[in-house]
Amino acid sequence: MTATNLVLPSGTSGPPILSRLALSAAAVEGGVMSNRELFAWLAERQREQQQHVERVPFAALRGWRFDQRTGDLRHDSGRFFSVRGLAVQSDFGPVRSWAQPIILQPEIGILGIALRDFDGVPHLLMQAKSEPGNVNGVQLSPTVQATKSNYTRVHGGSAVPYLDLFRRPRPGKVVADVLQSEQGAWFLHKRNRNMIVEVGPEAVAGEDFAWLTLGQVNLLLRHDNLVNMDARTVLSCLPDWRTVDGDLGGDAGWSLYPDREIRTWITRRRAEHEVTVTPTPLAQTRGWLRTQHAVTHCNGLYFDVVAVDVSSRGREVPAWSQPLLEQRGTGVAALFVKRIDGIPHALLRARAEPGFLDVVELGPTVQCVPENYEHLPEEDRPPYLSEALARRAGARYDVVLSEEGGRFRHSQSHYMIIETEREFPAVSDEFRWLTARQLDEMLRYSHHLNVQARTLVAALRTL
Repeated sequence: MTATNLVLPSGTSGPPILSRLALSAAAVEGGVMSNRELFAWLAERQREQQQHVERVPFAALRGWRFDQRTGDLRHDSGRFFSVRGLAVQSDFGPVRSWAQPIILQPEIGILGIALRDFDGVPHLLMQAKSEPGNVNGVQLSPTVQATKSNYTRVHGGSAVPYLDLFRRPRPGKVVADVLQSEQGAWFLHKRNRNMIVEVGPEAVAGEDFAWLTLGQVNLLLRHDNLVNMDARTVLSCLPDWRTVDGDLGGDAGWSLYPDREIRTWITRRRAEHEVTVTPTPLAQTRGWLRTQHAVTHCNGLYFDVVAVDVSSRGREVPAWSQPLLEQRGTGVAALFVKRIDGIPHALLRARAEPGFLDVVELGPTVQCVPENYEHLPEEDRPPYLSEALARRAGARYDVVLSEEGGRFRHSQSHYMIIETEREFPAVSDEFRWLTARQLDEMLRYSHHLNVQARTLVAALRTL
């Protein structure tokens, strides 16, 4: 696909969207705000949005309680989310049967970024937002990041700014609008509406918001824990502007595996994998213990469910308490890339996770927390994990990024992009080499690339 195949949303003028995004990506020194002003603004927002987050016993949670019959952890309103048990039978991975706590949040939230031209260059309206689970307080977030409970104000807080830009976008102004999953290992069937909408002069940046070029946002993606997970997933849904200047190399329509073969492969993996999930009472979740301060695995692996009390100067509600899931160890999400006949390809894995709606989504080459596999023999550890750790020193991208701070406490992963030699093989039918164009096409549809892969697509476009 080339830039000439695309047209602007109706009612706009100027070059096609890919050419405009390419201009924005090239504007690394900014337009509305210089990089010096950007980092000063982020530091100021960090000071103004200071949060006090304290681990507390479950008995100190306000508005949350364990159900006396099931042991499930729920909010008194019946909204927001709950933590319950899940029994899993799977034919994927070295462990085929297990039980675990999982977050149930049936609402579909909105993750939206507003796009506006300044002097002919598109800018993204990004929000400086503090989350209780962030390791460093404020991170760069989408224009809107809200669950349905948030924007219908179940918590009694203030209204979500800019929400109407996405709930009622003007005709012809939607650049992207697609339902995407979140972590299939921690959420059951969780989805968010990922949106990018063009706006006009009516959208003005408030004090917690800034108009940034795509080049500036890409620059921040090279810093640890600066661009949050929700922003990264929305950024991945932007059309891939690199096709304008031929950055993808040669004939961008060529790929090792034709599109039809890739679609058939994904469908076959979904049809052949058997993953059975059965909701169970949290109190009866095999292998997990509840103490006064945590729901934890009996071997100290995987993650804990903990309680926090929060006071904040920069949120819709000034004080609250809630559960958070806390990952044990730091994850690794590595994408191996190479050129095949001059065309960049990335090695994706068809992953079956218990929380996925469609059984399988494409994930990075490696996605795991290494500590969870140390007790297993080498042959049962994730494929390519050893290679990823050994080649990390030469990675083209190696940044520590947080998972979603509204549900996860201090959960981070090393996101890596590692270039390999031409002969580097795919070790099994779980893996396929895909081009950037094929990844771009899949992001137009729901449930094809998981949230870790979407982060790495956004990172890949910064190189």
